[in-house]
Amino acid sequence: MSVARSKKLVAPSKKYSKIVGGIWLAFIAGLLGFVLFVFAVSINFLNLFGELPDFKTLENPQSEVASEMYSADGVLMGKYYRENRSPVKYRDLPQNLVDALIATEDVRFEEHSGIDFKGLLAVGYYGLSGRSRGASTLTQQVAKNLFRTRAGTSREGLLADIPGLRMLIIKTKEWIVAIRLERAYSKKEILEMYLNTVEFGSNAYGIKSAAKTFFSKAPKDLTLEESALLVGIVNAPSRFSPVTAKERSQKRRDWVLSQMRKYGFIDEPTYATAVAKDIKLKFQVENQNTGIAPYLRAEAGKWLLRWARDNGHDLYAGGLKIYTTIDSRMQQHAEAAVREHMKTMQKLFYDHWKGRKPWVDENGKTIKGFLESAIKRTERYISLNSRFEGNKDSINYYLNKKIPMTVFTWEAPGEKEVVMSPMDSLAYYKHFLHTGFIAVNPLDGNIKAWVGGTDFKYFKYDHVKQGRRQPGSTFKPVVYTAAIDRGFSPCYQVPDIPVTFPAEKGRAAYTPQNSDGKYSGRNYTLREALAHSINTVTAFLVKQLTPETIVTYAKNLGLVSDIEPVPSIGFGSSDVSVYEMAGAYGTFVNHGVWTEPIYITRIEDKNGNTLFTNVPRSREVLSEQTAYLMIHMLKGAADIRLASAWHGLRNRYKLKNEIGAKTGTTQNFSDAWFMGVTPDLVCGMWVGGEDRSIHFRSANLGQGNKLAMPIYGLFMQKVYADKNLSVSKAPFPKPEQPLTVEIDCSKYNNSVISDTISQDQILIMPAKPDIEEEI
Repeated sequence: MSVARSKKLVAPSKKYSKIVGGIWLAFIAGLLGFVLFVFAVSINFLNLFGELPDFKTLENPQSEVASEMYSADGVLMGKYYRENRSPVKYRDLPQNLVDALIATEDVRFEEHSGIDFKGLLAVGYYGLSGRSRGASTLTQQVAKNLFRTRAGTSREGLLADIPGLRMLIIKTKEWIVAIRLERAYSKKEILEMYLNTVEFGSNAYGIKSAAKTFFSKAPKDLTLEESALLVGIVNAPSRFSPVTAKERSQKRRDWVLSQMRKYGFIDEPTYATAVAKDIKLKFQVENQNTGIAPYLRAEAGKWLLRWARDNGHDLYAGGLKIYTTIDSRMQQHAEAAVREHMKTMQKLFYDHWKGRKPWVDENGKTIKGFLESAIKRTERYISLNSRFEGNKDSINYYLNKKIPMTVFTWEAPGEKEVVMSPMDSLAYYKHFLHTGFIAVNPLDGNIKAWVGGTDFKYFKYDHVKQGRRQPGSTFKPVVYTAAIDRGFSPCYQVPDIPVTFPAEKGRAAYTPQNSDGKYSGRNYTLREALAHSINTVTAFLVKQLTPETIVTYAKNLGLVSDIEPVPSIGFGSSDVSVYEMAGAYGTFVNHGVWTEPIYITRIEDKNGNTLFTNVPRSREVLSEQTAYLMIHMLKGAADIRLASAWHGLRNRYKLKNEIGAKTGTTQNFSDAWFMGVTPDLVCGMWVGGEDRSIHFRSANLGQGNKLAMPIYGLFMQKVYADKNLSVSKAPFPKPEQPLTVEIDCSKYNNSVISDTISQDQILIMPAKPDIEEEI
C-alpha cells in the first residue's frame, strides 16, 4: 500500500476520534454542569432557585388536615377545613387500591429510589414519536403535593419565573425532595402520604374524604371497581369526575383496570367482571350544611376559632380532634321530633293565614311596608345598594326581577326549584315558623342534643344560644324559687284577685290580668298557681319580693341576659335564650348547684395529645331543700288535672314517669316555650316566627302547650323507646335531710275540678291558656 493511500486512511480516523472526544467532553461537561446545577438548586445558591424543605420539615411533613368533631359516642359529627382532608393509615388501605395506584401511576414504584430513569428515557422516546407521557413517580408527586415545590417560598428564587428554566428548576427540586423522601420513609409511608394528600375533586382531599364523598364508606371498604375509579380521578379531577362526566369517568376507570390486568395485579376474569359493572355512587359533598348537629357545630366554631388563635393552632388545617358532649342518637331523635312537629305546625300556620299576610300589628292589621323594610336588612339589598349607589329604580328592578332559585320546603326532598323575585322569596320565607331545642344532662352540664332551627342549609340563625326571645311563663319558676327560698311554702295560699303596681319613675300603674281577663277570687296554693300559671299569684309574689330580688335570683340561676327589674319581670318580659333557661332549670335537678351547659369536653392535636380539657363552671346557688321543692312545684304542671302540661304529657304522649314541666306563651302568641325536666335530662324549646309580628292568632294553636310542648313529647317517646340509651324513668331523688316544710297540699286544695266533667270533654278542652302580659 502506498504512503499516500495510508495518509488518506489515517486522516479520517483522527477526525472521527476528535468528534468522539468532543462528544465525550461535552457529555462530561454537561454531566458535571448538571451535577453542579442540582447542587446549586439544593442549596438555593445566591437565592436563584427558591428554598427546599429542610431535613426537619421532611421528618415532620405538614399538610392541611381538617379538624374533626366527634360525638360523645364516637361518631364523626363534621369537620372544619379549607381543604377537606382527613388522614388514614396504610393498614386501613385496601390492597386493590394500592395495586390500582401503582399500576396506573408508577409501576416501578417498588424498584426505584425516587426517580424512575427508565420512565425518563421513555418520555424522550414518546416525545420523539409525537406522544406525551408523564414520568413523575409517586414519590415526586408526594414532593409536589406535600412540600409545595411549585408554590410559596419555592417560587421565590430569582430565576423562578424564567420560561423553560422555571420548569427545569421545579423538576429538579422534585427529584431532590423525592430522593430525600425515599431515604427518610418506607414505601408504605410514601404511599400513605400520597393518598392522604392528593385531590379527588368535589371538595375531597385524600382518600378518606374521597371514599366518603363518592361512596359514603371508609377506604378499607372500597371494592375493586371503586378503587379503580378513584385512582382514575386523580389524574384530572374535573375531567374525570363521575358526577359531571360519568361516561368519561367510567372509561378512565376501565383503563385503570386494564393497567392492573396488564401488570398482573388482577386476572382476566376479574377484569371482565369489574368493567361490566356500572358506576354506582352514594355521592354527598361534605360541607357545613351536612353532618350531625350543624347548628351546634357553627356555634362551637366561633369559640374554637378564638381558642385556636389564642393558643397558636389552625382550626381549619391543624387536624385537631374535638370531642363533644352530644349523643348522636339523642341528636337524631331531637331532629326527628322537631321535623315531625314543625312540619305539622307549618301546615296549620299556612291554613291559618290562607289569603292573608301573617305580619300584623297589635290590632291584628297587616303591617304596611313590612317586606320593604325587611328587605333592607338582607345582604342582597346591601349589595344592590352599593352597586347602584342608592338608585331606587335600579335596586327595585332587581329586587322584583324573577329568577330561578332553590328554596326550602317541608315536602320531600326538602327543597324545590322555583322562579321567584327576591321580594317573593322574602315573603315566602317570612311565612315559616322557627324553633330551638336543647337537651342537657343537669348533673354534669353535658349538652346531649342541640337543634337550633328547622334546616341549617336555609336558616343559619341559631335559636338555642344566638337567639333571645321573651320566655313568658317559663320564667315564673325564677319568681317561685325566690319565694320558696325566702320562706314561702308550696302550700301557701294566695287569692286570685287583682294586684296593682303603682305608678313610679315615669311608669304607669300596672295591673296584670289572667289569660281570660277574669279573677276567680278563690285561693290557690303556690303549687297550684304555678301549675295553672295564674298571673295574679305571680304578680303577688313579685310585689312581695320586689323585681330587684327576682333579678338577683335570675342571675344566680345562670340567666346572663339583661333582665329588667320591672313589675312585668315575672311574666318573662325580658329576652333570654333557650340555652340559658336549660341551665337555670338544671339547677333544680342538680340539688341547687348551677352548672354551665357545655358542648366540648376536650381537644387533641392530630397525634392524640390533649390540648384542652373542659371543666364546666358551677356554683351552689340554692339549698338542696329549695331545689327539691321547686321540682315538686314543677311536677304539678304534669300531675294536677287540667294543669298546663297534664293532658299533653300524660294522655297524648303517654309519659307516666315523674316529669317537671312549665309552658310559656307571650300575650300575642309570638313566642311559645316549654321546659321539661327529668332526673337526668333537662329540655328547653321555643317556637315562633322570625319576627315577633308573625304568629298564630288564637290560644288554641299558639300557646306553649300546643306549639312547643309536642316537640318534648315526641323526643321523650323516642328516647325512652331507644334501647341503646339509658335515660332514667326513676323518680326524682329526695334530699338526704328531712324537709322542714309541708308539701302535701291536699288539705288546702279548694280548686278541685268538678267530677261531672266527662273524660271526652277533658280531651277536647284546651289546657288552661298560659298567656302573659307582653311588655
